[in-house]
Amino acid sequence: MKLLLDRISLVVIGLTSVYVGVFAYFATEAWYATFPGFGLRWLPQLGPYNEHLAKDAGAAYLSFAVLSLVALAYVRSQVVVRLVGAALLTFNLLHFVYHLTMLHMYEPRDQVLNVLVLGLTVVLSVVLVVPSRQAAG
Repeated sequence: MKLLLDRISLVVIGLTSVYVGVFAYFATEAWYATFPGFGLRWLPQLGPYNEHLAKDAGAAYLSFAVLSLVALAYVRSQVVVRLVGAALLTFNLLHFVYHLTMLHMYEPRDQVLNVLVLGLTVVLSVVLVVPSRQAAG
């Protein structure tokens, strides 16, 4: 069961990281103006557009995608999965906590979506750092 949860977590984090990373790095202005897409706009409320910041965010997310894919390739190695999970959890938890402090800038629907989406990344990262019963025992 742990192996399946690790795989699901890595695939979800990897795919969402590719989406954010490619969008932010290669279409910085469109990313800033329209992220996360689907008719929603979450970035303009947080401050003015900054190409350097957008490129850095894109590069970071592309790095998360690479980490996720490497861990997926070595998913049977709990050392690799837990190490990648710890790196992802560090970012995802800090990212989540920051956005909790910015919820007042959003409409109620976007507040709920921010908490759910970013909270899910934290949960998926925690799954990766929790040892399997075999490793714990």
